[in-house]
Amino acid sequence: MTKGQITRNMIIERSAPVFNKKGIAGTSISEFMEVTGLAKGGIYRNFESKDEISTEAFNFLCNQLSEGISGVVKVKVTAKDKLFALLDFYRDVLVINDGGCPLLNFGAEADDTNLVIRKLAGEKIKALQARISGLVDSGISAGEFNSGTNSSHFAV
Repeated sequence: MTKGQITRNMIIERSAPVFNKKGIAGTSISEFMEVTGLAKGGIYRNFESKDEISTEAFNFLCNQLSEGISGVVKVKVTAKDKLFALLDFYRDVLVINDGGCPLLNFGAEADDTNLVIRKLAGEKIKALQARISGLVDSGISAGEFNSGTNSSHFAV
């Protein structure tokens, strides 16, 4: 990895939590400077705009979300336990400790203001719904959940 890529990744990793907690509109370049220790030129040498940083930060947070869910789900055996592990992850890690769900935080703000993130958020939300629906379907097949449960509606 080049020095430039290392710096770019550092900017993304350190600015992502700020975006998640304060929103795109509520986050200023001076806050990136503060959390990264870089001057404005150092940030703009790596990114063309704040929108580019926010898109990369959103993707970074979504990857962390997916990896976190996978980590807690893979150690469980039953579909029911996997589903509860996913829900507990959301409550304990995202809501209480980390500023909330980036899918909802970015998606709500980008709905009218940032078409790129709006599209990405929609895709990621659908993927999470499919993941939940798949867990419910597995639980129905295993007799853990009521056979009359509509997994797609449940996931929403």
